[in-house]
Amino acid sequence: MPDGSRHRYGVSRALRRTAGAFVRIMPVIMGMLLLTSLVVTLLPPELVSSAFGHGPFIDTLFGVGLGSVAAGHPMVSYVLGGEMLEAGVTPYAVTALIVSWVTVGLVQLPAEALALGRRFALLRNASCVLLAVAVAV
Repeated sequence: MPDGSRHRYGVSRALRRTAGAFVRIMPVIMGMLLLTSLVVTLLPPELVSSAFGHGPFIDTLFGVGLGSVAAGHPMVSYVLGGEMLEAGVTPYAVTALIVSWVTVGLVQLPAEALALGRRFALLRNASCVLLAVAVAV
């Protein structure tokens, strides 16, 4: 078998395996996107802002928790954060929410675990939660 044909066989095999993995992960990704959209839609900025006001430490933890569940695009988090600051939410809480919104992904955890492995996904999310608290403080 000439060397070039072996290379082509390897590429086509890799493409088939990649396509198969993509097909297996697609239902999880679609569910994750739908759930994220639902969470973001159901949590208007006024409702989120009214839940804060219990002191910097509690607000920071609540911001990390909320941001971890309602993961989304950074641009959306900046708009939400700006509205929260205008509503009187502490900068600690807003920073915690924005950092965890972008880095932690509890809603995306099943897809991430499927694609990258459960242990890696759990360790990455746990470290991002700790770092979100550290950055906010």
